[in-house]
Amino acid sequence: MSELIMLILYCALLGSGVGFLAGLLGIGGGLVIVPVLSIILLHFEILPAEQVVIAAIATSLASILFTSTSSAIAHHKNGNVPWTLAPWVMTGVALGALISGFIAALLPEQVVRLVFAVTVVLIAIKMFVSNKREPSVERDMPNKGVLTIMTTIIGGLSAMIGIGGGALLVPLLTFFSVDMKKAIGCASACGIVIALFGSIGYISSGSGHFALENGFAGFVYLPALFGIICTSWFTAPLGAKATHHLPVTLVKKIFAALLLATAVKMIMY
Repeated sequence: MSELIMLILYCALLGSGVGFLAGLLGIGGGLVIVPVLSIILLHFEILPAEQVVIAAIATSLASILFTSTSSAIAHHKNGNVPWTLAPWVMTGVALGALISGFIAALLPEQVVRLVFAVTVVLIAIKMFVSNKREPSVERDMPNKGVLTIMTTIIGGLSAMIGIGGGALLVPLLTFFSVDMKKAIGCASACGIVIALFGSIGYISSGSGHFALENGFAGFVYLPALFGIICTSWFTAPLGAKATHHLPVTLVKKIFAALLLATAVKMIMY
């Protein structure tokens, strides 16, 4: 069996787990894809080691475009996407993701990995703390201008580290008293926008580094992308359905544990 086929099979296995987690937690799967795909690309020596992380991030974002679409459709059918709020959030994350897709390609690999690890550790700590004490007051959503600025920052950071935005959007929305399931549904829908505009940036900025005949569209490695999306598309709806059968506190604990495990993996890499 050729190495390319083996790589695709590994990525398909990765995609099956990522899709389920994307539907369950609204994270788009990037928190898992980036560290695991980095290991896969290194193992098969697809590209120079110093460009592995940026390729994993770009490929992760491209796969999230498919995974989040499948997950968002499922959440929409279940009535978990707050469409009165989502357009304003989408506007911000789209702008941030597009800018970040160009900027991240210019940063040293060590900087990107450190930003990834620090971001997810802080989010995980916040999620664990919030599990212990539920807020006693209702917090009003900020005005649309402030919300757009906040989500622009979130979209930029998400695209920089290759995640769909749920890791940052879910805590933000729940802080402002949005129901956990609605926050996850909104994050799934916004993951589509982050992935789309972030991928445009990574494809454009990477077009001078890799060629299509070598399996790349900019920094996106197409064989890995195919392997991930061929399974994640089908498992994302299963994760979305599972949110209706799990307590909110348990969903938060799973979410936080995933963040911590991913951060440790990236630091050790």
